[in-house]
Amino acid sequence: MAPSNSPPAPPAGKLRLLSVVIPASDEEGCIASTVEHLHVELSLRGVPHEIVVVDDGSTDKTWETLLALQKRMPELSPWQNTGLHGFGRAIVYGLDRAKGDAVVIMMADESDDCRDVVVYWQKLNEGFDCVFGSRFMSGGGVIDYPPLKLFLNRWANLFIRQLFRIKLNDTTNAFKAYRKVVIDGCRPLISPHFNLTVELPLKAIVRGFSWTTIPITWRNRRTGEAKLKIKEMGSRYLFICLYVWLEKYFSRGDYKKR
Repeated sequence: MAPSNSPPAPPAGKLRLLSVVIPASDEEGCIASTVEHLHVELSLRGVPHEIVVVDDGSTDKTWETLLALQKRMPELSPWQNTGLHGFGRAIVYGLDRAKGDAVVIMMADESDDCRDVVVYWQKLNEGFDCVFGSRFMSGGGVIDYPPLKLFLNRWANLFIRQLFRIKLNDTTNAFKAYRKVVIDGCRPLISPHFNLTVELPLKAIVRGFSWTTIPITWRNRRTGEAKLKIKEMGSRYLFICLYVWLEKYFSRGDYKKR
């Protein structure tokens, strides 16, 4: 396991409930299998959980699929984001409605391995405030990653590592775990799109929450279309990085964990 830039927090007591927040936009081809596989894995491993899926303006049968699933899976909590849409907005919508004292953010397309969710839960219960997955450390891996996206990913993460002087090498990955106190301590969350995946971990680090890193695996989606549009996100990622960087060096610790 890679070292973090923050020492482990002392044991903070056993967590009560894990909320897995999943934003979904036109995911009728995979949302059922994502939720079912996750529920089975967490149930088999004895993880108390709820699965909060936010339908973010789908035009297909995503919502109907979720309602059908809920009839036989009480742990499923489906919601429709009736306001402005966007990946980040959908996540915040789900975070606002999550009941757990721990949260994992997960993609709807089965690119994230539900077995890693169990490890996240175990590491949070060791006392860490945050657990960040990395696909690019020993034990991690990617399957069928588009070459251009892989190149841009590694460049962006190198930039973030240098800017913030941290060892985390997969900041842009959405699949991460937090105690609820971290989510509350990082508000307000201002990113409406995929740049929320950068805002949350960087704010948590800058504001003094403890964190560690585990290896995770990622597989490219097998159904549907990717929602991340690279040409639209460059300036948004840069904006949020500079926004948190300014907080780090100029806020005089006003937002630090107390």
